[in-house]
Amino acid sequence: MKKLPIGIQDFKDIIENNYLYIDKTEYIYDMINNGKVYFLSRPRRFGKSLTISTLYYLFRGERELFKDTWIHDHWDWKERPVVKMSMSDVNTTNAATVHDSIVFHLKKIYEAYNLEISSEDLKLMFSDLLIKLSKKGKIVVLIDEYDKPILDHLHEPEQAREIRNVLRIFYSSLKDADPYLEFVLLTGITKFTKTGVFSTLNNLHDISTSYKYSQMLGYTQEELDDYFVDYMTEAEAFLDIEKEELKSEIKNFYNGFSFDGREFVYNPFSILNFFANNEFGNYWVESGSPSFLIEYVKQHEIKPNKIIGNYINKLILSTYEIETAPPVSFLLQAGYLTFKGYDRYLGYLIDYPNKEVRDSFSELLMLSEYHLSDYDSNDIRLNIFDALKRRNFEKLFLQMKRTLSNIPYTLFEPKEEFETEEDFTRKREGFYHSIILTMFWAAGVNVKAEELSNLGRSDLILTFEDDIYIIELKKQKAEKSIQQILEKGYAGKYSGNIFIAGIEIDDDKRNLGSYVFQQEKGNE
Repeated sequence: MKKLPIGIQDFKDIIENNYLYIDKTEYIYDMINNGKVYFLSRPRRFGKSLTISTLYYLFRGERELFKDTWIHDHWDWKERPVVKMSMSDVNTTNAATVHDSIVFHLKKIYEAYNLEISSEDLKLMFSDLLIKLSKKGKIVVLIDEYDKPILDHLHEPEQAREIRNVLRIFYSSLKDADPYLEFVLLTGITKFTKTGVFSTLNNLHDISTSYKYSQMLGYTQEELDDYFVDYMTEAEAFLDIEKEELKSEIKNFYNGFSFDGREFVYNPFSILNFFANNEFGNYWVESGSPSFLIEYVKQHEIKPNKIIGNYINKLILSTYEIETAPPVSFLLQAGYLTFKGYDRYLGYLIDYPNKEVRDSFSELLMLSEYHLSDYDSNDIRLNIFDALKRRNFEKLFLQMKRTLSNIPYTLFEPKEEFETEEDFTRKREGFYHSIILTMFWAAGVNVKAEELSNLGRSDLILTFEDDIYIIELKKQKAEKSIQQILEKGYAGKYSGNIFIAGIEIDDDKRNLGSYVFQQEKGNE
């Protein structure tokens, strides 16, 4: 078997050192032949840098590297002058270091092509480079992670603003150089706005949500089945699990990312790490939750129950500056939410991509938004699984109360006016539902919210091994919640060991009150 290219972003390194390469060159060929100046947004560790690297060697005419790829027999193999930069290599301490770092990298390109530097001014230096390179032929410009200098300062608006001004000056040279350019691709995590960094680049073709390129990054189901046959066989033996069950588990953990609401892909970083270790883990998230995400969560009120299952218009992705974008926009682009469907009238359906992201992001919320310590979070997780194994609902209930007890009182304060008492009650119940749901997800428990039946919708459906828990949380006596579960027949669609629980919300004490728990008979 070929080696797995974990963390390797250089196409030449992958090919020459016998690493596995998933051939995406047909997408690349199509992109080159159908446009000129592109922007592509994808989450971190999704293959953006490898795509930039592949394009670099392609335009440099290194034919031998591509001998086993689709594009080998479809390309002219003419060498072009290439300007390749990654903003991840830039010192982002402040605007001055960003400026100096870009100048440094431009000087290296001048040296590589034996060109004379005639100006130290950032805009003039870049413009002059493109003019001089054009004498060698039409130019290719590849810029990776364009937004990293800004993302590193999301929690410092003034710094972000100053850095944006530096980047705007730099990128504006591309517009003036249009006659000299053959192909341009800029990648990043977040999208631009009309008044932001790319205000002068109104000719950019944003393919971030294009159906044609929705599977260009990430692994499709067909690619997983074709390229990972030997790795799958090895994992089956190591985990002692049947093939179809293993495929289902892998899909549950790592599939589910969609950039057009129609086609879905696997997270490549997680897939590679899974087959390297033959163990399920939260590889993508644990590879390092970026500092910008942690700071973002600390500064924004994020309530999953207000986001998950709702539709949005995709214009929300490109009408705000990065640091002022609504949480749903930012989290979609960062990969912690994704499109799960598309309706021509309603827009894009929003949900977590998969179990890995859902569980990990929920844990981040527990630590950052709800202020639990690492110790409390882990201890609650262990107690939850112990309670489920023993069918000890009392212990499970105490973990819910413990979680709510850790939450600062300020989060319980209503932040809006309500026209009716009914509306207030519904919103308050939703607040408690959101916290308990996040607690279970953070623990890695399989739980769904607001599961529909023919007569209504249940609050929480929790499954563990062969047990199913139907849980209602209401600002009413627990017995009334039990009555609702029975009258609405929430248990009727399930078989196995069915347990129902009604829980009273005591809003005066900002916690839970009493509960009623009993076993029910499901469908055989």
